[in-house]
Amino acid sequence: MTRPPARLLVAVNPAAAFGRNLDVGPAVVDRLLRVGYEVTMLREANVELLRREAEQAVAQGTDGVVVVGGDGMVSLGVNLLAGTGVPLGIVAAGTGNDLARGLGLPFDDPALGTEALVEALRHPPQAIDAARVRHGAHTTWYAAVLSAGFDAVVNERANRMIRPRGPSRYTLALLRELATFRPREYVITIDGVRREQRAMLVSVANNPSLGGGMRIVPQADLADGLLDVFIVHPLSRAGLLAVFPKVYSGTHVEHPAVEFVRARTVRIEASDVVAYADGERIGTLPVDVEVVPGALSVFA
Repeated sequence: MTRPPARLLVAVNPAAAFGRNLDVGPAVVDRLLRVGYEVTMLREANVELLRREAEQAVAQGTDGVVVVGGDGMVSLGVNLLAGTGVPLGIVAAGTGNDLARGLGLPFDDPALGTEALVEALRHPPQAIDAARVRHGAHTTWYAAVLSAGFDAVVNERANRMIRPRGPSRYTLALLRELATFRPREYVITIDGVRREQRAMLVSVANNPSLGGGMRIVPQADLADGLLDVFIVHPLSRAGLLAVFPKVYSGTHVEHPAVEFVRARTVRIEASDVVAYADGERIGTLPVDVEVVPGALSVFA
């Protein structure tokens, strides 16, 4: 018996990978139409307009939302769908693509990612955890990693830079920030236990990687009902520079300055520190983070 067509929304970031993947969104829509799905493509000049259009479209009813782009588009999808039961599909076409990595999806070939999506749509969606962040009067969801330390400071600097365009500006921002970065004074409350400490970096991970494959918490599990707090204790600049490259292979886990704590709730407080979640700016600390098991349904 042939499966009846399902209604899918495909939200496309026209600036994904700094504009290098302009043809991916239409190709995904064409492929899904040829399979037999009813597809509506959402594509706007900027992410805020796209978010508004997507919210209206989901409110009218859909059987799933597919995002085409990088982790910024994934963030849009997670915040749109967490807690709703509407499944999220991903065709990775950005520069980081970390949730796609965590889900075992193709992350560096959009054509393969499209075929993986078509295959996943033939099976029931699976539930993964998501994290809910309360910051001031606002609530934001994320599925991968919240950063509140050196990596977030680098992201903040890179977002203020005009040149160079492309991923290399993050490398340049890292080198510039490294010259003046000092450990911050944090108050971290993990499952109700308060601790005061200095640290270079504090992240709360649901996914193993961030930043395009930096495996900061290799053991993180998207569906275990827990978050992994990653803390880098004070290091010299030379020490931080030596440890940082090791996160790509996950070999930093044995370093004496590195600590991991599993948690259900985390509060992070510090002065002059901005938090980022899934690469998107959350705002200045404090933030309260809690895991919501099974909050997000995904095609994967």
